[in-house]
Amino acid sequence: MFRWDINIRESTILGLVGAGGIGLFLSSSLNVFAWSQVTLIIVVILATVVLSEFVSAKVRSLFI
Repeated sequence: MFRWDINIRESTILGLVGAGGIGLFLSSSLNVFAWSQVTLIIVVILATVVLSEFVSAKVRSLFI
């Protein structure tokens, strides 16, 4: 669980520089100026990271 949210962030950044991952969709949408798609992708990435941080904090509180 702890590594999963890090992987989401890393795949976004790696995709923006051309290595694939979630950021690849973001990069291709940026290249064609599809702003509604860009907004949706950013919102989905943000929601995924926030949700994983919330779940991670709950799991962490159970063990500590």
